[in-house]
Amino acid sequence: MTINCKGTLIDLTTPKVMGVLNITPDSFFDGGKYKNEADILHQVEKMLFDGATFIDVGAYSSRPGATHISEEEELKRILPVINLLLKNFSEIIISVDTFRSKVALETIGSGAGLINDISGGKIDKNMFATVANLQVPYILMHMLGTPQNMQKKPIYKDVTKEIISFFAAQIHQLHQLQVNDIIIDVGFGFGKSKAHNFEILKNLSLFKSLNAPILTGLSRKSMLYKTLDISAQEALNATTSANTVALLHGTNILRVHDVKEAVEAVKIVAQIK
Repeated sequence: MTINCKGTLIDLTTPKVMGVLNITPDSFFDGGKYKNEADILHQVEKMLFDGATFIDVGAYSSRPGATHISEEEELKRILPVINLLLKNFSEIIISVDTFRSKVALETIGSGAGLINDISGGKIDKNMFATVANLQVPYILMHMLGTPQNMQKKPIYKDVTKEIISFFAAQIHQLHQLQVNDIIIDVGFGFGKSKAHNFEILKNLSLFKSLNAPILTGLSRKSMLYKTLDISAQEALNATTSANTVALLHGTNILRVHDVKEAVEAVKIVAQIK
């Protein structure tokens, strides 16, 4: 199970770790933390040193109820950061967290390696065609609604079945456009109640039927810290516990704020697989 990032084949048979770099003022955990070049470089250097294969850069906050920003503002935030990272870390593989085809086009043109679309192609109808033309790996995530309304009473008859059906339909469209490297992300916390999230985590291995690598983003999410009545800042141990469950159920990529701990979880689980 490999994906091609800018000519580099990455084998996902052994799970990999994606480090999160939010360059937004209002992300739920690290919003506003990386304001200047020195802070950004220090954090990325640490994540790469700790074993991250990918760095996922996001300039649009997708936390529940987040402020909507324009395409121009998103590009203004993200392009200088991509250039900064490529200048300082020549081998870096940058994933761009965006649902906009124009942002995808410009960031891949600037040297990013893959696109991480929280909307799974539902917000920008040009995204699939753009990814097909760019021939880059595409992370297809499930989200109910938009970041602004997704947590207002999400309802499913059978959450696992409905998300698998969504992926099957979207993957079919992508295959028709000759997009080969598709990674699926069930979208924990994106239009799901706490009960939905844990139901999906329990059933995560069922998503392997789609024959696509699975990316899991559980890092410090409210499904964990609200269960334990703690804060996102206190949820590292809970994140590692949840990541271990996800790895045992077949996850290929862990998307995290804390790379070192995720890499350790991958190594421990590898011992029993």
